[in-house]
Amino acid sequence: MLKGKDSELLELEEEDFDTILASDISFAGTIRFSKPFMIRGTVTGLIEATSDLVIDTDASTFADIVAERVLVRGKVEGNIKAKRLVFVASTGVVTGDIFAEQVVLEPGSTFTGRCVMTTKK
Repeated sequence: MLKGKDSELLELEEEDFDTILASDISFAGTIRFSKPFMIRGTVTGLIEATSDLVIDTDASTFADIVAERVLVRGKVEGNIKAKRLVFVASTGVVTGDIFAEQVVLEPGSTFTGRCVMTTKK
């Protein structure tokens, strides 16, 4: 399935993240970051990153996302553009278009939208 560096995204633990948006926080606006970031709460707006993003199991994101790699365990309504990988776990729900070099939809996940596999540069 996933090999090398991309498989490590699935193995990240809470202590691997510099910033975690807690489950009791709702944020509206633009989030920009350059280190791994985890969302457990609710985000509405735009997410721009040069690093990895994890949308955790009970999180809801109503935003367009641009990141290096994205792991979706929760809910995303918006388009996702990842430089390398979008992985939608069995608990994940994505409503929007996905653009990435590699896209993985685990059995049980829900995806409604267009998927465009980009080429490696």
